[in-house]
Amino acid sequence: MEDKKTWNRNEQWSDEIELLKSIIAQTELVETTKWGGIVYTWNNRNIIGLGGFKNYFTIWFFNGVFLPDEKNVLVNAGEGVTKGLRQWRFTSKAEVEEKLVLHYVNQAITNEKNGLSIKPEKKTVEPSGFFLAKLNENQALVEQFNAFSPYKQKEFIEYIDSAKQEKTKLDRFEKIKPMLLANIGLNDKYRK
Repeated sequence: MEDKKTWNRNEQWSDEIELLKSIIAQTELVETTKWGGIVYTWNNRNIIGLGGFKNYFTIWFFNGVFLPDEKNVLVNAGEGVTKGLRQWRFTSKAEVEEKLVLHYVNQAITNEKNGLSIKPEKKTVEPSGFFLAKLNENQALVEQFNAFSPYKQKEFIEYIDSAKQEKTKLDRFEKIKPMLLANIGLNDKYRK
């Protein structure tokens, strides 16, 4: 049986995180563990998480982009990457104002109840000219490829087009040809 991984920086901030937990316990959120960290949910929806990092401990709001940040305390941890998540970082217990934390957490709950959330964008992958040219050399390959679900098509496209060298692309294409003709997805052997 595998050991469950836990967030390894929480011990460094254990007293501070316990303070945040005692504040959040005053809300209707349910504490759980996800991805090895402390996550609070409402109606099985992720609302906030708690964690410790090297230089700070934090509350992250999964849909924090919708919070009116009156006190300007929220930061985007991954500028240009993270769309909805926002963090509120602390470096000491003295920075934690119970009323303000409750205000932000309750606003996050209200936003979730009102359906405010970032929906993940579906990424479309366009096949390269190389991929299309090789595929179009054999009508049976085209038909078999088109019979796959968009998800499986995407796997094939990314497998070929992620290669940097033309020789590697050719080698990979030769490898997938029998799979296409046999109606076997690129990663089918790993699926249950």
